[in-house]
Amino acid sequence: QVQLVESGGGSVQAGGSLRLSCVASAHIYLMAWFRQAPGKEREGVAAIYTTGGRTYYADSVKGRFTFSQDNAKDTVYLQMNSLKPEDTGMYYCAAARRLDGYDPLKRDEYNYWGQGTQVTVSS
Repeated sequence: QVQLVESGGGSVQAGGSLRLSCVASAHIYLMAWFRQAPGKEREGVAAIYTTGGRTYYADSVKGRFTFSQDNAKDTVYLQMNSLKPEDTGMYYCAAARRLDGYDPLKRDEYNYWGQGTQVTVSS
């Protein structure tokens, strides 16, 4: 069992920045950030293979969000810049021991989830 603890959410105005952190209780193969706005499906935002550091981003956040990691601390970070009101939602850290399919931003690939941290962007 892997436990994930997120932090770093908050409220900002459009154009502002936030950095989310997620600490894992063990080193794990694949980690990702998902978000869920009220009344909407949970969607993949960014993913990282912890060995090698390859990253994937949803089109909606490319160029604005950066996923990074500190393997020594089993911690990943999501730097979010140029935030927009549509970025508002609960952000969840997720982890997987392997990728069964081909899409690292697919919710079904992940079986470990954090409790979430709220991000609110006002216009």
